[in-house]
Amino acid sequence: MSLSFISDENFKEHIRKTILQYGERLQSFDLEKFNNNIIDPIKLLFDKNIYGATWDEIIKSEIFRQRDKANNNSIGYFHQNIFQYMAGCTVPKAGWDIIFEKTGGIEFDFGKVSKVYVEMKNKHNTMNSAASIRTYMKMQGQLLNDNDCVCCLVEVIAKKSQNISWTISLDGRRQNHPRIRRVSIDEFYKIVTGEENAFYNLCMELPRAIKELLENIDTATVPKDTALAELKDKAAENSFEIALFMLGFGDYLGFRK
Repeated sequence: MSLSFISDENFKEHIRKTILQYGERLQSFDLEKFNNNIIDPIKLLFDKNIYGATWDEIIKSEIFRQRDKANNNSIGYFHQNIFQYMAGCTVPKAGWDIIFEKTGGIEFDFGKVSKVYVEMKNKHNTMNSAASIRTYMKMQGQLLNDNDCVCCLVEVIAKKSQNISWTISLDGRRQNHPRIRRVSIDEFYKIVTGEENAFYNLCMELPRAIKELLENIDTATVPKDTALAELKDKAAENSFEIALFMLGFGDYLGFRK
């Protein structure tokens, strides 16, 4: 099944670019890279003992966590930039994540507008209160300059499917505006494509497309992580716990000795 709102060629090209971003992060983890942002030895110590894990499992899990954190950016790239291939959509380099325009207007429950400005978030709980207020005020500012638009906070992982007025507490008062919306990704696909099940259809196509492309892409070689072996070498002098502490606290009082 091909998708009606994006060509097969563009769909596969976008997936290919996303896969290659993963490949860039598959470089091996030596001890220096493992501790690049300075690990928290005490957290790892608690994790090991509370979960009954081995040090091998804990270190491998931490490496996976660090890679996964970086890969969230790749998924954000996928969700945002796929819209550049859809009719009426642009993905600006700055300002808004997506802008959608449609001749004849875009239908909402309050009426029609000509343009939709989008801030996109991967998950509904990734913005704290201050970030939410900044985003809302940005949208208010846009409405002051354009009375024929809607501003949407589009959430990929939302609590539920929705296209509603976004209510927020601002200066101690609850505020909302019909043209400032909170929209789940499935509803946004519906807005852009006019197809109720557009996002569902994309999800159904993804497994086949990813598998097909992986068979033909020369991705980065499987990483050979050496961080664990290097830690074990250091632990031979004292203990694994001391070797781990030295990564995070090596310049702290007492540890310098």
